[in-house]
Amino acid sequence: MFDHVKFGVSDYAASKAFFLKALEPLGVAVVSEGEPTYGVELCSSGDTSLCLHQTDEKPAHLHLAFTAENRQQVEAFYRAALEAGGKDNGAPGLRPQYHANYYAAFVIAPDGHNIEAVCHEAEV
Repeated sequence: MFDHVKFGVSDYAASKAFFLKALEPLGVAVVSEGEPTYGVELCSSGDTSLCLHQTDEKPAHLHLAFTAENRQQVEAFYRAALEAGGKDNGAPGLRPQYHANYYAAFVIAPDGHNIEAVCHEAEV
């Protein structure tokens, strides 16, 4: 559905570092970058990207959920996100209230965004 999602952050360098480290286990990397007010585009395989840019406005909190190929990627995302300065908002685990195989982890990013990695596949 989306080609890209772009949102403002209050500390460009901190947010860029956080998202790069937290999303590295999911295969996300920089595909382009300009001045902080233009921002950075992050992408894994595929055509959808996430773009961050510096803003003086206080950004509204978002919930961003990223697809993980397996449960090990969810766990690696969670560890990497915490190491990058994220705050725990839900350790890796099943969330059966969503569906039987909903395995996810949640962290709070520098601007208060709720960042999730989720795998919908049964454990192999």
